[in-house]
Amino acid sequence: MSSKISRRKFLGTSAIAAAGLTVVPSSVLGKSMGYTAPSDKLNIAGVGVGGMGFANLKNLESQNIVGLCDVDWKYSQRVFDHFPKAKKYYDYRKMYDELGKSIDAVVVATADHTHAIIAAEAMTMGKHVYVQKPLTHSVYESRLLTKLAKKHKVATCMGNQGSSRPGVRQVVDWISDGQIGEVTRVETFTDRPIWPQGLMTPKEVHKVPQTLNWDLFIGPANKRPFNNVYHPWNWRGWWDFGTGALGDMACHILHPVFKGLNLGYPTKVQGSSTMLLNDCAPNAQMVKYIFPRRDNLPKVAMPEVEVYWYDGGLLPVRPEGVPAGKNLNDQGGGVIFYGTKDTLICGCYGVNPWLVSGRNPNSPKTQREVTLSHEMDWVRACKETPENRVETASPFSEAGPFNEMFVMGVLAVRLQSLNQELEWDGENMRFTNIPADANIRTIIEDGFKITDGHPTFKKTWTEPVNATEYANELIKHTYKNGWKLPEMPK
Repeated sequence: MSSKISRRKFLGTSAIAAAGLTVVPSSVLGKSMGYTAPSDKLNIAGVGVGGMGFANLKNLESQNIVGLCDVDWKYSQRVFDHFPKAKKYYDYRKMYDELGKSIDAVVVATADHTHAIIAAEAMTMGKHVYVQKPLTHSVYESRLLTKLAKKHKVATCMGNQGSSRPGVRQVVDWISDGQIGEVTRVETFTDRPIWPQGLMTPKEVHKVPQTLNWDLFIGPANKRPFNNVYHPWNWRGWWDFGTGALGDMACHILHPVFKGLNLGYPTKVQGSSTMLLNDCAPNAQMVKYIFPRRDNLPKVAMPEVEVYWYDGGLLPVRPEGVPAGKNLNDQGGGVIFYGTKDTLICGCYGVNPWLVSGRNPNSPKTQREVTLSHEMDWVRACKETPENRVETASPFSEAGPFNEMFVMGVLAVRLQSLNQELEWDGENMRFTNIPADANIRTIIEDGFKITDGHPTFKKTWTEPVNATEYANELIKHTYKNGWKLPEMPK
């Protein structure tokens, strides 16, 4: 051993390496080692803290919450009061500039349309990121975050907390053990939306509250006048900001499907809905996906499978053998796996899985048990080196491709006027069978009214646009107002 390295220092650094830690707990380096121990807490910043972000941060308050950013300071006041030592910001870019060197990790819980840019900038700075569901607003953004996470070797997690719960693990174990046989059809549903949808664009312009920076809320989307129908919270039903019920709930409901059946890119998709407006998600919709055959598992084959999604009150046909009166809506939705041996049903977040036959198999446990909260399991991963890291329950390597699945389903709904099953090239993020001369028009205003007892139908439509160009814009948004995403890594 070099005389320049003391035995004590050698033992200390060896202990760190063996533990695979990047943030070193005081139990590893303490006064007995001759060091002033670095904090074993992460310095975490939150962006979009007024809603679900507050719940995430409360689950992380054992760490150092150093920065809070939200475009609406009235909506976020309770959060500021809860974390009085954290610095407050309207603009996350200013927070990154001022606190960047001291931040270890970022929680992103803004409206869907700004998830990607905030998370992408954090990852390029080498920060670990936790992003609320849906991971992104578009297919391209999902692919970008997946690749950035791999490039920068940061710990990542999407906020689909059911992935950390035992129900999803039980579903995966039963399927992989062959307990329900080969699955060729899955039907899923949610009781959402619980926010307004199917609305025409408001004509009234409201005064922007003094505590709200509306331009920062708009971010990379098209500029529009402020109206109270958009904010707070109700943004989810508006296409420019959210992804409707499918984007909101599929990450919870379809996760055991995606994980249990080893799904990748679908090959075909078709959507339909109640009246489709240009600006706002419909009241109810249905999407059908077709996934190709996957590699067989040791105990069960993985044939081509059809996956159906319903929302807005639409429900799948009730399976045979389900007890009369039993409500299949469990915590906001349900999943029905039709296997050749049995039918498996679970609720939203994969909760309470059960077999229609009544059996309760004792299948081998194949999935990692998560003993921490969803957020604190991410903290655990943040503190481990990339070489020794045990991934979170929903890392971007899985959450990214998964998110691509359901935001592409949103596109199928928005392209439904083509009246065809759309073929999807997942690798290249494009539809391959849209006719070259096909156009898309969407409804701006319904125009239905009754005059002297007689109904009149005078819908106002957008000008027709080329369907392929329209689809490509939905796949990869053009960022407006000077906002720009990082380049896609090779």
